[in-house]
Amino acid sequence: MNDDRTARSLLRAVPSVVHLGLDDVVAGIEAAGVPVVRAAFLPPAGGDPGRVRRLQRLFAPPLGPRIDAANRDALDRILASRPCLVGVAVARDAVPGMEPDLFLHAGPPIGWDRMSGPLRGAVMGGMILEGMAATPDEAARLAAAGRVRFDPCHHHAAVGPMAGLVTPSMPVWVVEDPAAPGRRAFCTLNEGLGKVLRYGACSDEVIARLRWMADDLAPALAAALAVRGPIDLRLLMAQALQMGDEGHNRNRAATSLLFRELAPALVRAVPDAERVARVLDFLRGNDHSFLNLSMPMAKCMLSAADGVAGSSLLTVMARNGTDFGIRVAGLPGRWFTGPAQPVEGLYFPGFGPADANPDIGDSAITETAGIGAFSMAAAPAIVQFVGGSPELALSTTREMARITAGRNTEWAIPALGFAGAPVGIDVRKVEELHLLPTINTGIAHREPGVGQVGAGLTRPPWECFHAALDALAESLVES
Repeated sequence: MNDDRTARSLLRAVPSVVHLGLDDVVAGIEAAGVPVVRAAFLPPAGGDPGRVRRLQRLFAPPLGPRIDAANRDALDRILASRPCLVGVAVARDAVPGMEPDLFLHAGPPIGWDRMSGPLRGAVMGGMILEGMAATPDEAARLAAAGRVRFDPCHHHAAVGPMAGLVTPSMPVWVVEDPAAPGRRAFCTLNEGLGKVLRYGACSDEVIARLRWMADDLAPALAAALAVRGPIDLRLLMAQALQMGDEGHNRNRAATSLLFRELAPALVRAVPDAERVARVLDFLRGNDHSFLNLSMPMAKCMLSAADGVAGSSLLTVMARNGTDFGIRVAGLPGRWFTGPAQPVEGLYFPGFGPADANPDIGDSAITETAGIGAFSMAAAPAIVQFVGGSPELALSTTREMARITAGRNTEWAIPALGFAGAPVGIDVRKVEELHLLPTINTGIAHREPGVGQVGAGLTRPPWECFHAALDALAESLVES
């Protein structure tokens, strides 16, 4: 009797609905004017039945425990890596497989015909820098005719921000893991913000700056490091996270710490006081100097997990402005790609979304290693650059912890009770929770030669993770 009265009272009352799941289920209810509260829930694998079955197989015995064990091994290897800055060298002398006619670029493999505007602009500038062309137009014609070959930075133990261009004569940072002799990673030196080669600018001032960096800046830094000795980049990153950096788009603290490490050695190593002053002024005026060290640091760490059989952890996220690609520890050498996505953020005056190129650069290696957007809670001020609110910075780090295998306790985040940065993106968890990694990044103009027009947040395309999950399931045999 009481149940009947309760039912009648419910029917007389104005209904309200709490909804979990697919939006189509409540479309009719909403159309009738019923208030609907959507809970933060999505079905595993977006509700795709085939992918759900594969997920169940990859989480359940016997495969689930094997993958879990492989992921613990991969994570242990990543966390045991101690990347140190050991020197500065010329790319043709240091980067494995570098050839006179080879240009390295960010992201998965791509040819000139499919390159985005900023990557084309960087290639054009690189050809002028190398003396292969006198003008951007000539460089474009020669590139289209096959004058240079292209290969991803990641195929050569290297990484590059935005276009990621590495040409034979460019100076590169050399990062090495002393715990694993021979494991090295490389990255060009950072040019600063605005009209720079990595954003596709290739004007005379861009080329002149690059030549000064090769002729004056790099030799001075190499001499300083020879006096100073190796610099522990993980330790420096740990300090920077507690000083308001996140290691991708906010690098002020890390750059300042690097400045402190190098300045005395520069004075001792370089006798020309004016040259030392120019080098220090350049570093002081470029808060992004450390980005080009956080990236090879992350690359060096993640390389330690390459080839761990059965692991579902990511070792690479990278974009070339056309495609987004990921690589998985247990599937070495394979790219899983999808279309590069737009970036939502803040634009410089005079620019807007219509001017923007899709996401580009190898710098998402920072998120793959647990910094960048994964550590935004350490850098709430980053939202002034990429958009959002301080609460978004905190919630992003918490959210990313849901799709990772563990935490790097050395990289403690004060705002989260000194919890470690979340690290070890698990393809299975991304699909299970239907939750893509977040990346904070700069925005390049879609046309070559213009440069940076803003910064913001983006995510990978689902195609990458669907293909990686399918390949992982196919590669593992139950026994």
